[in-house]
Amino acid sequence: QVQLVESGGGLVQAGESLRLSCAASGGTFSMYVMGWFRQAPGKEREFVTTVSRSGDHTYYRDSVKGRFTISRDNAKNTVYLQMNSLKPEDTAVYYCAAHRQPLSLASRYQAGYDYWGQGTQVTVSS
Repeated sequence: QVQLVESGGGLVQAGESLRLSCAASGGTFSMYVMGWFRQAPGKEREFVTTVSRSGDHTYYRDSVKGRFTISRDNAKNTVYLQMNSLKPEDTAVYYCAAHRQPLSLASRYQAGYDYWGQGTQVTVSS
């Protein structure tokens, strides 16, 4: 059983940056593809980005390309989400998730993920 704990959320102004962290425990971190999803008020949870087990390959949703960067440190059992040039529409609860299958286009869909964190709130004011 893998436990995931997100941190780093907060309130920022548009144009500023935040870095989210997700610490994993209870499993072999390097065996999991990691993803970030988000859920805004009144909306369904949506894919943000995902990274392969080695960290060499990533996918991003179009609206965050060039602004967000996912990375992982397998020695620290942690995945990061660096968010730059934040916009009010990025406001959401951000969740990290893990799955055991190899990275693929299917990694963009939350149904394939086995483990989820509790989420961290990101609020971007205009």
